[in-house]
Amino acid sequence: MSAPRLFDREMIARRLAVAEAGADFVTPLVIGDLMERLGTVTRAFRQALILGPDAMLLPETGATATDPIAFTRVSTLVPRDGFALIDSEAVELPRTDYDLVVSLNDLHIVDDVPGHLAQLRAHMAADGLLLVGMPGGATLNELRESWLAADAELSGGASPRVAPFIELRDAGALLQRAGFALPVSDVETHTVRYSDMLGLLRDLKRLGASNPLVERPRQFARPALLALAAAHYQELAGDADGRVRATLEITWMSGWVPDASQQRPARRGSATVSLADVLGKRS
Repeated sequence: MSAPRLFDREMIARRLAVAEAGADFVTPLVIGDLMERLGTVTRAFRQALILGPDAMLLPETGATATDPIAFTRVSTLVPRDGFALIDSEAVELPRTDYDLVVSLNDLHIVDDVPGHLAQLRAHMAADGLLLVGMPGGATLNELRESWLAADAELSGGASPRVAPFIELRDAGALLQRAGFALPVSDVETHTVRYSDMLGLLRDLKRLGASNPLVERPRQFARPALLALAAAHYQELAGDADGRVRATLEITWMSGWVPDASQQRPARRGSATVSLADVLGKRS
């Protein structure tokens, strides 16, 4: 059974293709974090692939603590001459023996996340590393809550105006479900400030990151609704100087393709030392 279609990836691709040059501050932020994380790894990667919405924005090279990395770059949304364009729902990569696959700013707009991760795993070698960085968790929570409050006040209902993001508590389980071992997940939280909620909406439009949902409202928000949402936003996330905060939470996930050389938990019942002996018996 196919996953329900939540994200309009064709529309997202069109928006990204015409996004304002230089407006994207999120991708450089995530790439910088990626390089720091790779710099702590003490092994060499000989077949490395990096994928994201626009391959032109992805790095060609990187480095672990011991060795340089040369990436094959792949687009998931925006067609570019000289780069492969893959379908997130039917992944076909140039090779099936990657020992490093990096996914940046893409998984949060994939409908079938476990299926996508499993397809990436199928293109990887044993003991290969998957790294995923994407907006997640609390990203745009202030905007979501402000729209919900305004919709409820004016119409008694709610419209899907801000996409859901993958929560940190779910990330490890998604990796395990896709067959990855030793899953680890964590977040980097950033606060961005704007003059008001309208400034945030303008920035999202410049980024090509406006509402990506298939079921998004097709009409522009009425002035009364927009003004009420902006007022709720100011109340919820306003600072003393009149500006407002917006949360950007980058979720990181890592997992390894299973291999016999990896650490495994000891077999249940195989312990040779009693915990009571270590701690001392209590009367």
